[in-house]
Amino acid sequence: MLISDGSMEYSYYEFDLEQGDIVSVEIDHQANVLLLDEINYQSFRNGQRYHYRGGWAERSPVRIAAPSSGRWYAVINLGGRSGTVRHSARVIRG
Repeated sequence: MLISDGSMEYSYYEFDLEQGDIVSVEIDHQANVLLLDEINYQSFRNGQRYHYRGGWAERSPVRIAAPSSGRWYAVINLGGRSGTVRHSARVIRG
């Protein structure tokens, strides 16, 4: 899903993960790939401080393990840069 909140555009995937599951994200060029829990995703959306796993990815696929079970969000954006990123995401069950 593509979201534009006025200050930044981003796409995200929502997953129910178990601890140790891996989110694998394919991107067609460099981008931020972040894995956030529900609380941190809400902070991200509200422009507040947030904690995440992942970061600026220069290679694909990006694989990030869930540190705990729950609802998780894989967010893809260009960190304020212009352009688009083609992407897909899947879960590799741990």
